[in-house]
Amino acid sequence: MDITFENKRKARRGRILLADPFSNDDYFGRAVVFLCEHNSEGSFGFILNNFLGIDLHEVAKNFPKFNTRVALGGPVDTQSIYFIHTLGDKIEGSQYVSDGIYIGGNYDQVIQLIEEEKVSNKEVRFFLGYSGWTAQQLDEEISNHAWIVVPVINQLEVMDFSIEQLWERYMKREGKKYDLLSKFPMDFTSN
Repeated sequence: MDITFENKRKARRGRILLADPFSNDDYFGRAVVFLCEHNSEGSFGFILNNFLGIDLHEVAKNFPKFNTRVALGGPVDTQSIYFIHTLGDKIEGSQYVSDGIYIGGNYDQVIQLIEEEKVSNKEVRFFLGYSGWTAQQLDEEISNHAWIVVPVINQLEVMDFSIEQLWERYMKREGKKYDLLSKFPMDFTSN
């Protein structure tokens, strides 16, 4: 069965990558990746919908209790904590991605804002590891139909860790063919 999809959009910073419906990759099966950079040197981003059953204070020394979910951002550097946020200039050294979303910055400032209860869990998201591609690797995967590139409709969808079935939600927006594909089981031979 050869079901392919058209990819009308180019990868770029601030876009969403939706995994091929039939990928059963441990990290990227039905993944929704927020792309933080895409240029001639490579690409990187974070899987938004692959959550771990741990709290940050369990893995990060001195991290305060904070009502959030930690996602496995990807297979690269899974021993490090990364974060995206909507705090902008409140966090020194943060870099603008798009649509009011920033990446990184001064980790200690984020901790201080959490301790002082000056930041909500809708303003910052945490990841262990990230997803990375070498130069031209992501473009090649996209041309081989491993990813569908879609725009961010609303920054809240990127920042909100409570949205269930995020991959299906984005697929449905792409039209009837994609909605149909989103309903296929991961292993369609078992049907």
